[in-house]
Amino acid sequence: MHAVVVKVKINDSEAAESHLRERVVPGVSQSPGFVAGYWTRKDDRGLSMIIFDSEDAANRAKEQLPSMMPDAVTLEDAEVREVVAKA
Repeated sequence: MHAVVVKVKINDSEAAESHLRERVVPGVSQSPGFVAGYWTRKDDRGLSMIIFDSEDAANRAKEQLPSMMPDAVTLEDAEVREVVAKA
């Protein structure tokens, strides 16, 4: 398994959360190879970890990130990492 780890700056928390719940979560959860996703927030920063069943699926999802970002958030970083353990 591989994870896409995404860091964003939240410019408008209400609009960002609405976009996340209405578009991002439903869209990502239908992506090929999707296993699980977690989106977190602390103050004006968001951090998500989206798990896929393969590195290829994770890389495809990462490539789509820029087109999924609304004005309410600014993409700061995104990387694909291997999942080495889970509980």
